[in-house]
Amino acid sequence: MSKDIRIKKGLNINLIGAAEQTTSKAVLSNVYALNLDDFHGITPKMLVKQGAEVKAGEPLFYNKNKEEMLFVSPVSGELVEIVRGARRRILTLKILADKTQEYVEHKPLDLVKSDAEGIKTFLLQSGGWPFIKQRPYDIIANPDATPKAIFVSGYTTAPLAADADYVLQGKEAELQAAVNVLGKLTPGQIHVSIGKSNNSPLANLDGISLHKVNGPHPAGLVGTQINKIDPINKGEVAWTIAPQDLVILGELFLTGKFNAERTVALVGSVVKAPKYYTTKIGAEISTFLYASGVNEDKFRLINGDVLTGSRTNTEGYLGFYNNTVTAIPEGDDYELFGWNKPVFNKISTTRALTFSWMQPKKKYDLNTNTNGEHRAFVVTGQYEEVFPMDIYPLQLLKACMVKDLDEMEQLGLYEVAPEDFALTEFICISKQPHQQIIREGLDLLHQEIG
Repeated sequence: MSKDIRIKKGLNINLIGAAEQTTSKAVLSNVYALNLDDFHGITPKMLVKQGAEVKAGEPLFYNKNKEEMLFVSPVSGELVEIVRGARRRILTLKILADKTQEYVEHKPLDLVKSDAEGIKTFLLQSGGWPFIKQRPYDIIANPDATPKAIFVSGYTTAPLAADADYVLQGKEAELQAAVNVLGKLTPGQIHVSIGKSNNSPLANLDGISLHKVNGPHPAGLVGTQINKIDPINKGEVAWTIAPQDLVILGELFLTGKFNAERTVALVGSVVKAPKYYTTKIGAEISTFLYASGVNEDKFRLINGDVLTGSRTNTEGYLGFYNNTVTAIPEGDDYELFGWNKPVFNKISTTRALTFSWMQPKKKYDLNTNTNGEHRAFVVTGQYEEVFPMDIYPLQLLKACMVKDLDEMEQLGLYEVAPEDFALTEFICISKQPHQQIIREGLDLLHQEIG
């Protein structure tokens, strides 16, 4: 029996360019890449040299602070380039893919007899562990910790994000295998959240605690759901995993092969025919971007959704955790006296000179213009209107900025991740980088307290 969660605070950002629910196979990418920025807090140590031949699922590097945690290649081929930055820091690994893929074959996991330690060892050695994230700190989970629960959000509310109900169709066997195995890693429950409809492939899984969520964004964020289901206190750990990553793990458990396949939503008002594409982690975005066509020469390409994704270019590569690529108009133009006239084509939480509140279902063609400049925080009470957690967002942001560890702890930093503040950043009239502030606060807390 499901438990209902109704979120009242929030804001739906309805944009033009949602993906049509049809899926095509993307053109095979020549080069695949792993961006080390995707693995926050990891210090990589290479296991192979440039020019080496690798198989799909073969380890490329390990975590210096946890040597048994391996990171593997999404495809077989030649490691053609190791891109380095300042102080020889590794930034990106590029693999020239073989025409015929070869896989490292692990012995499939015994879903019945396997125990927690055996499962952890299998995940760490096969490259599946990085898909498991933890709260607090929003980093790759510490395998030495025992989570009080595991959370999976199958409810999509972020603007133009890939619809989990659609991309998971036909993956019930992999999902069930993953749930059966991961359930042995926690003494608590696996909490799975879906929308109010019953057509989600997650709805009929065994061994889960099912929650039906209703409400505006950020109701679909796993942090919001954790806050309403089982909040994290100091000293507690919860693990999270995305639904498509659950599929990859399920197939890994069943077959012993690391299959990095993803269904990606190409969306945005700039895209002529937004739709879904089947590709692999690290693929060249251009292999499916131009298949749908673009309406403009100048646009912003985002690796992820418009609120939490990172800026990239047409020569970029699909992020390790991303299942959405967004293309929207570049906002490099400015309106003369734009602050002093009625606005009909923008979204705002205020009713001063804006009319979006009168048309809640209208879809907008927004660009990247911030419509204002960076300034000190202005106390308006707007953040609280769209922030559904039992946390004071403005006070927490200020505590992070002044590096007050005691305040950060007491105000609930253990519960949040940068994505939880994406919506407050969107409506911020002070144009403060909320997600960056929270990320820096989490890193400081992790460094000082661990």
